[in-house]
Amino acid sequence: MTFHKEGYTSLAITVLFIFVLNALIQFYFPDAHVVKWIVYVLSFLLFLIIVQFFRSPILNINTNESHVLCPADGKVVVIEETDEPEFLKDRRIQLSVFMSPVNVHVNRNPISGVVKYFKYHPGKYLVAWHPKSSTENERTTVVTENSNGTQVLFRQIAGALARRIVWYVKEGDVVEQGQQFGFIKFGSRVDVFLPLGTKINVELNQVVKGGRTVLAELTNAEPVAELTSDVIAETHIPDHTEPLSDVHGEETLVIEHDVEKANLATSAKQPVAKTKPATAARKTATSQPKKPTKKEDK
Repeated sequence: MTFHKEGYTSLAITVLFIFVLNALIQFYFPDAHVVKWIVYVLSFLLFLIIVQFFRSPILNINTNESHVLCPADGKVVVIEETDEPEFLKDRRIQLSVFMSPVNVHVNRNPISGVVKYFKYHPGKYLVAWHPKSSTENERTTVVTENSNGTQVLFRQIAGALARRIVWYVKEGDVVEQGQQFGFIKFGSRVDVFLPLGTKINVELNQVVKGGRTVLAELTNAEPVAELTSDVIAETHIPDHTEPLSDVHGEETLVIEHDVEKANLATSAKQPVAKTKPATAARKTATSQPKKPTKKEDK
């Protein structure tokens, strides 16, 4: 167990406040022993509250491509099918985890992958369990895509007491499952939007642990089966021996390319008749005796 870095300032302010308060009580009411003891007890409780709120447990996380880890400690308050209009713009399964002030408020990546989308939304501070807190409260939206191309959207949502949301990711970052991606101070909520068909492993009002509870199991799409001989045999092949017609009702000429190739091959094998060259024809013509004319007879 360690103390989270986001609590350094709050712890310093708390210690300073306790010191000043006790010094004033000691200075102005030196003989009010009951009052001093009450102040001592309250100061100690305040110190414990701050320390336990900013505690950060050290976890050994076993990553799994098909698992969706819980992003925060708390209780499951929503499991429903709904629309996601901001980025995914399709139907999703929404799981919401409410974090009370006594829970660990470290936020962890539910899956490993690449951050495809990030946006900060300023907004209201409705109570975290309010139905409209997911769309109207101050919040951040993160979309991570794993190696299988599955995208999971999750949101940090500020509550009535949580007035500051901290995040450590941006678009293009490569994140690891269970790694810290943010922190919300003093009570809040985290929403996770999963693809339809995802196997949900938790129930409403179940207490969950960030980075340890497996919220759901992703189911990848099955590959398209290859065509087998049986499928090919059942496939209907049109008979081209029947006349086809186009949209105007006229007969359409069907060219049988295989027959043409066979005819070309047969004709190529037949011997070609040799022709006498032109020069030989001329020689034959000149070798014939010339008939005498009338003038030569005389």
